[in-house]
Amino acid sequence: MKVPLLTSFEGCRADRIGRDLLAGLTVWAVLVPEALAYATIAGVSPVIGLYAAPAALLLYALFGSSRQLVVGPMAATAALSGAAVAGISSDADAAALTAGLALLVGALGILAGLARLGFLASFISEPVLKGFIVGLALTIIVGQLPKLFGVPRGEGDFFEKTWHLVTSLGGTNGWTLAVGAGSLAVVLVLHRVSPRLPAPLVAVVLGIVAVSVFDLDAEGVEIVGRIEGGLPPLGLPSVSGSDYAALLASAAGILLVAFAEGIGAAKNYAAQEHYEIDPNQELLGVGAANIGAGLSSGMIVNGSLSKTAVNASAGAVSQISGIVVAALTVMTLLFLTGLFANLPEATLAAVVIAAVMRLVDVRGLRKYARLATPSLRRIYGVTAYADFLAAASAMVGVLVLDILPGLFLGVAVSVLLLLFRASRPHVAELGRTPDSGRWVDLQRHPDAVTEPGIVVLRPEAGLIYANADNVAAAVRGHVHDDTRAVVLDTASVPGIDITAVEMLDRLYADLEHHRIRLLFAGEIGQVRDLLDATGIASVVADAHPTVDAAVTAARRNLDHPPDTDPTSA
Repeated sequence: MKVPLLTSFEGCRADRIGRDLLAGLTVWAVLVPEALAYATIAGVSPVIGLYAAPAALLLYALFGSSRQLVVGPMAATAALSGAAVAGISSDADAAALTAGLALLVGALGILAGLARLGFLASFISEPVLKGFIVGLALTIIVGQLPKLFGVPRGEGDFFEKTWHLVTSLGGTNGWTLAVGAGSLAVVLVLHRVSPRLPAPLVAVVLGIVAVSVFDLDAEGVEIVGRIEGGLPPLGLPSVSGSDYAALLASAAGILLVAFAEGIGAAKNYAAQEHYEIDPNQELLGVGAANIGAGLSSGMIVNGSLSKTAVNASAGAVSQISGIVVAALTVMTLLFLTGLFANLPEATLAAVVIAAVMRLVDVRGLRKYARLATPSLRRIYGVTAYADFLAAASAMVGVLVLDILPGLFLGVAVSVLLLLFRASRPHVAELGRTPDSGRWVDLQRHPDAVTEPGIVVLRPEAGLIYANADNVAAAVRGHVHDDTRAVVLDTASVPGIDITAVEMLDRLYADLEHHRIRLLFAGEIGQVRDLLDATGIASVVADAHPTVDAAVTAARRNLDHPPDTDPTSA
C-alpha cells in the first residue's frame, strides 16, 4: 500500500502562513490547560498530557489527511485510558502503563490503516456514539465534582459515585468550592461572551493568581504542586509483555472510539474547505500520533472537535498550525511548567467539566426519539425508535456497566435493531392516485384507487435470506377471496439473494395453485443478473418493466383467461 505523506499541507501558501501561525498560538492557549486537565482524568500526572502533544502533533501532520484537525489528549479517550489501566494488576506504574497503552493504540491504528480498515468506524453509528459520549461526559463530570467541592472521590459506577458525592457534601471545603465554581463560571461566561478568548487558559491563570495571592493552599485548597520541567523521557515504557497483552482488548476499543471521534471532526471541516478525507490515512495519522505520544511518555491522543473548531475559526489552512502548537508546547515544557505549581485541582476540574458539559447533548437524544414518526411506529412498532434505543443503550451501558462495555452494548443493540428491521421489511399495498396516476402507498394516500381483483405490493427493502419468509407471509396476508393477480413492484429492491429468489418461485407456485397469478414489475441491474443466472422460469417469465405494464398484463389475463379445460377443442 502506498502511504501518502504531507497531504495535510496542501492548503499551505506563503501568503497564508500568517493565519496558521496565529491559529497555532490560539490553539496552544487552549491545549495546554486542557492537556493538564485531561491527564488527571487518565489518572496520571498533569504533565503527561503535555508530554503527549508535541510528537503527536508532528506525526499527525506527516501522516494525516486533515488540514485543520488538532490531535491531543481528549476527555473520552483519557477516561477510557484511566479505566483500562486501573483494570489490570501490574507492577508497572500508571504512567508507564498509560504510555504503553498509547503505543498499543498507535500500532493497531497503523495496522488497521495499512489493511484499509477505515470502514470499521461505520459500525459505531452516530446515535451510538452520541449516547456513548453523553454517558461518558456524565461519568467524567461526576468524577470531577469531588475536586470542585474538596471532598473525597467515591468508587463504583456513575450512580454509586453520585450517591457518595451527595452524602459527602457536608465536608465541602468552602475555599475549594469558591475557586472551582469561580473557575467554572469564568470558562462558561467567556465561552458565551467572547468565544475567541482561550477561556481555559484565563481560568488557569486566575486560579494560579488566587492561590499565590491569598495563600489558598494553606486553607485546604489542593494544588497540582511541582511539575517536573524539561523534555519528556523518550523510549519504550517499562511495561511487560503480559501487561501489553492485558491492555490489547482495551486498546482496540479505544482506537475505534478515537478514530470515530476524530474522523467526524476532520470530515466536518474538510467539507467546509472542499477537500476529501481518507479514512485509511486517518487511521495511519492517529496511529502514528499515538506511537509518538507513547514513545514520549505521554498518553492516548485523538482528533479534538473543540480544538479543531478553535483552529479553523482562527484561520488555519494547513498543519503548519499544528507544528506551531507542538513548538509552543515544547517551550512550555522547557520554561513554563514552574508556573503551574500553584494551579488548583478545582480549577482543573472546572476546565474538564466545562469542556464535557457541551457533550451532554440532551437535545440530540430527544431528536432521535422524535424520528419515530406515527407511520414508522405503525410499520415497525417499538423498533421505530431504533436510533434513540441505540443511543440510550450506549449511554445507560456506560453509566451502569463501564465505559467500553457500555460502548459495545450500544453497538450490539444498534446491530440487533438493524437486523430486526431488516428481517421484517414493510410490504406496502399500492394504489393509483386519481390525478397523476402514480402508484403510492395506500396507508399514506387513502384516496388512491386500487385495481379490482389485482393487488399491487411493494417490498421496501432488499430481499435476503433473513426476511424472505416474512415477505412471503406479508404477500399472502394481502391476498383476499376476490384476488386474481398479485403484482410485486421490485423497483425499490436494491438487492436479492438466492434464498429470496427460491422463495419467490415457491410463492409463484403457491399462488398459481389458488388460481392467482404473480407478476413482477421493475428491475435493478444486479437483481436481474441474479434472476437470470438462477434460470428460475417463473420469476423471469412474468417480469415487466413497470407496474403499469404488469397491471395491464394481469388485467388482460383476467379479461381473457386461458382455456384450461382439457376437453375443449
